[in-house]
Amino acid sequence: MSDTQHAHHIVIYTDGACKGNPGPGGWGAVLRSGGHEKHLHGGAKLTTNNRMEISAVIHALRALKQASSVELWTDSQYVQKGVTEWLEGWKKRGWKTASKDPVKNADLWQELDELLPKHKISWHWVRGHNGDPGNELADQLANRGVEEYLP
Repeated sequence: MSDTQHAHHIVIYTDGACKGNPGPGGWGAVLRSGGHEKHLHGGAKLTTNNRMEISAVIHALRALKQASSVELWTDSQYVQKGVTEWLEGWKKRGWKTASKDPVKNADLWQELDELLPKHKISWHWVRGHNGDPGNELADQLANRGVEEYLP
C-alpha cells in the first residue's frame, strides 16, 4: 500500500492481564488519533497472560475503520518479538517453532497475521508498570477486563 493509503495516523497502547496463569484474564487497548481517544477492554474466563497480550493487539487493530499508519506500544516482548522476529519463520515452518514444536497461541497469531497487512505498523516495547501514561491506562483497562471474569 502507498503511504497515502495510510494517511490516518494512530497511536495504540495494549496490555494483557491474568489472575493466575492460566486463570481469568483481560486485555485493554488505548487508541489515540488527533484529539480523540478510544478505550477498549475484554477478557476470558480461563486464559493466559500471553493470549490476552495478543488479544489486545487484535481487538485494537480490528477497531480501526481504515488502513492506518500505526505506532503500537506493548509491554509484551512476546508480542513485539513474535511479530517482528518470529512470525515469518513460524509461517514458513507451518506454524512450528525452530525446534519443531507447535507454536503456542497459533490461532491468535494467525488471526493477527491476517490484520497486519492492512496497516503500516511500527512496533515499540515499553517497560510495563514504569509510569508510561498510555501503558498504565492500557493496564487499567486490562484489569477491568479481568474483573468481569472473576468469580
